[in-house]
Amino acid sequence: MARYRKALPQLGGSLYLAYTGMETDLLFNQGIDLPGFAAYPLLESQDGRALLSRYFADLIALGQETGTGVILESPTWVANRDRGAPLGYSAQRLLDLNRQAIALMEIVRDTAGDLPSVLSANIGPRQDAYAPEQQMSIDEARRYHREQISVLADTAVDLVSGYTLAYPAEAAGLIQACREFDLPGVIAFTVETDGRLPTGATLPDAIREVDQATDGYAAYYMINCAHPDHFAALLDGAPWMQRLRGLVANASRCSHAELDEATSLDDGEPQELGQELAALRQRFPQLSVLGGCCGSDMRHLRQIAQAANGAC
Repeated sequence: MARYRKALPQLGGSLYLAYTGMETDLLFNQGIDLPGFAAYPLLESQDGRALLSRYFADLIALGQETGTGVILESPTWVANRDRGAPLGYSAQRLLDLNRQAIALMEIVRDTAGDLPSVLSANIGPRQDAYAPEQQMSIDEARRYHREQISVLADTAVDLVSGYTLAYPAEAAGLIQACREFDLPGVIAFTVETDGRLPTGATLPDAIREVDQATDGYAAYYMINCAHPDHFAALLDGAPWMQRLRGLVANASRCSHAELDEATSLDDGEPQELGQELAALRQRFPQLSVLGGCCGSDMRHLRQIAQAANGAC
């Protein structure tokens, strides 16, 4: 089993909430333009930093209200070289914004008191998560993601979370970069409506491939940016399931292609989403990280926390 410089409390079995739906909430509910679906430019203004801080503070308040730990996700999902360049950001400026994002979360976490909390550096794929034009080799992915991870290693971050990854080689390279800097790394694969990764791999095969390439260094795996209907039937009692520790689900049942074309927000049914995720945690108690992705907001997170705490 991998050993890290920082312990991860969410591996203890208690419920932790994670929220990665901020971008859709900003775009559709608050009318804030996000070119490239990037939230990190908000770090460049006082109003933007206040807005980001409010999301972190709201999650902390919900954790205190429901007795649930929280994982604060940095607004750096697309703050990497290839995704930032079309928006006019240099590589050096992006690295500086990665540092600022973690520092801002650290300030807000100081208000959490005794609430169990984790700072996660959120890293996204090099290309479009849902339709990558080219797949990197493991070594190419390690070298690419190393740039961002090398800077994060010098911050107060507790772990690096690779979200919406679409193929195993990129995930393995990201985890190898985490290992180089002695940082815990988590992989959240995204799946299509058939439960397979966008590149066609099955989730069990993807997890096994990454573990084989990294000596099992990943702290755990998750599924994100998919509705429970897209993957619930695929979860079973096979050994690979013990590596799956989190579900950060979409509120919408729409496919990724449908979501990309959407002109209005499909926020689903918050109570239903909470019940579905709670039922999966009851079936698979190792699922200690639950949360909301596209289309979700604090209504969904509250329902998830209340339902999952009641199911335990």
